[in-house]
Amino acid sequence: MQEPSGGTWIIVRSQHAPEEVAGALQRSLRSLDPELPLDIKSLNSELGSALFAARVATVALGVLGGLGAMLAITGIFGMASYAVSKRLRELGIRIALGANRREVLGAALGRAFRLLAIGSVAGIILGVLATRVLSYIVYQATPKDPIVLGGVILSMLTVGMVAACIPARHALAVDPMILLREE
Repeated sequence: MQEPSGGTWIIVRSQHAPEEVAGALQRSLRSLDPELPLDIKSLNSELGSALFAARVATVALGVLGGLGAMLAITGIFGMASYAVSKRLRELGIRIALGANRREVLGAALGRAFRLLAIGSVAGIILGVLATRVLSYIVYQATPKDPIVLGGVILSMLTVGMVAACIPARHALAVDPMILLREE
């Protein structure tokens, strides 16, 4: 009671629209005392200001995550394109000697898949370590959520493999005779 407050809060829960409830509540309270100072706010507007910092942090982390994913996709695509272009002659020889599509794809995607697996393991470890910090920043974030970690790893592996498959499919489309004639 060192800071007495003359304010009173009334919290109303209803199945009706907030505008309807606010109008009915205002009419009822005005009928009791027309001079009563009254300020009706919805819970969402009150929570909006209280959770503003957490929401901004969540959006910022989402944007940074999206930019990181785009950077990863660009790097994986560039690495796979470079590796396939350097091994195009070898892959052409494999095709000319009778290697099937699966073997050629495995040879073209092997390094990319290993890098994606190493990155996924490192991502899980760093993600688990970062969840404690993020749980203080992001509203209702739970540390070590297996669904979120698994979803992130699965989505990054999928996107990474798609980015690596594009150059590998290019290697399969090249005629081995043209590659063998070039020096």
